[in-house]
Amino acid sequence: MRVLIVDDNRDSAETIGLMAELWGHEVRQVHDGPAALEVALSFLPETVLLDIGLPGMSGYEVARRLRSLDGLDGVTIVAMTGYGGEEDRRRSREAGFDHHMVKPVDPAKLEELLKSNGS
Repeated sequence: MRVLIVDDNRDSAETIGLMAELWGHEVRQVHDGPAALEVALSFLPETVLLDIGLPGMSGYEVARRLRSLDGLDGVTIVAMTGYGGEEDRRRSREAGFDHHMVKPVDPAKLEELLKSNGS
């Protein structure tokens, strides 16, 4: 599966990327919203692991824009964020996220989510 990781914390993005690669996925990493939109158009990810607290353009806005891009109708968007309150979860659903995971993410749960999304 093609997985796009969007996180301004480079260490976090790299760690998650390495795990996803070990699980057999093709991974791209970017660190801001505009880059996420640009890479998504050429990479056509099946899953986007998207931080909400990005500088400049929030993950909420990135998710809304991803939903409007041609070729990404079936993409699964997963919030991976430190924001875990009920209001945060409501806002992520409204923005078009399919799942909401709070950092630090349990690797076993992430692996299971990616596995179930690919089948």
